[in-house]
Amino acid sequence: MACRVPWRSLQLRTEIEIAAPAQEVWAVLTDFARYPEWNPFITSVEGKLEVGSKLDIRVCPPESSEMRLVPTLLVHDAPHELRWRGHLFIKGLLDGEHFFQVKDTDPGRSTFVHGEDFSGLLLRFLGQKLTQVARGFVYMNQALKRRVEGPGSP
Repeated sequence: MACRVPWRSLQLRTEIEIAAPAQEVWAVLTDFARYPEWNPFITSVEGKLEVGSKLDIRVCPPESSEMRLVPTLLVHDAPHELRWRGHLFIKGLLDGEHFFQVKDTDPGRSTFVHGEDFSGLLLRFLGQKLTQVARGFVYMNQALKRRVEGPGSP
């Protein structure tokens, strides 16, 4: 008889190199009012950048419908990390801890790490949706790179 371990958590990580210091990447990343101009994945963020506050976020994964999230801000460590946690209906059903990290590498360059730690009972049923979310992370990373490195960048 085989022993089956339930699928209870998943870590999704993406990263991209950006030809700009962390401070410049951070300035674009936290300018939520301008997200509709460039961000294809997170199309709207409203709320205060204060730990413990609730954010109102609109996410539009590729080939999927828009979702509204209302997570709690966990970390605001400028210009290095922004992290929030949200739940689908109730804690334990589907939870996600979303994060952005910006790390200076060489002079004038940084690495942007974008990820989420998922857990909960519904996780095992989200195969296609998780693929769409992963693609959304990559699309956002590429758009952030273009925005930071492009003409008129900070």
